[in-house]
Amino acid sequence: MPAIRILLADDHELIRTGIRNLLGANKDFSIVGESGDGEETIRRVRELKPDVVVIDISMPKMSGIEVTKHLREKFPSVKVLVLTMHENVEYVYQIYKAGAGGYLLKNAGREEITSAIYAVARGEKFFSPKVSELMISEYMQQAERRDSPSSDSTLTKREEEVLRLIAKGLSNQKISTQLFISPRTVDTHRTNIMQKLDIHDAGNLVRYALEHGFGGK
Repeated sequence: MPAIRILLADDHELIRTGIRNLLGANKDFSIVGESGDGEETIRRVRELKPDVVVIDISMPKMSGIEVTKHLREKFPSVKVLVLTMHENVEYVYQIYKAGAGGYLLKNAGREEITSAIYAVARGEKFFSPKVSELMISEYMQQAERRDSPSSDSTLTKREEEVLRLIAKGLSNQKISTQLFISPRTVDTHRTNIMQKLDIHDAGNLVRYALEHGFGGK
């Protein structure tokens, strides 16, 4: 059976070297290349045709989420495994919707990373135990909010993050860059926030945010 061709995408060379050393002894794996930013990752995929791209979310020029969306559209046979430091369930949902096959944290060991690559290469989904716990916890919180009489006015954690940045005067573009989501997603969050709070213009939204302590650090 041919070796699984892997492209390592991370803006830190030390991280890429560590992963290469971690996986290099496995005869089932072939590290065919590396990239240090999102745009380079897409170019390297086009050139090298890897089976699996191991990528971080925080990447220069294009985030890991944006790269994953592009690969799903242009190179659907290429599988994506996210390896990141972000323990954020919103990122998990975003990257899952973008088309990634797995989500690991950078404190994962050799066995976990190896298992994830095998699974993703087979077309299966793989999430680290910590990420799975976060997803279950968020699901339970959402279920509780749905059952609560006041659920219509309850903001999600991501909506609260967006509201804090709105209160600081950031544009949709700057918010999207800071949170590694698209401007369209920011606009959707803004619309949902205004609907939940029954606010109908940007001025009153900022006023609400400041009055309720969203303008602090």
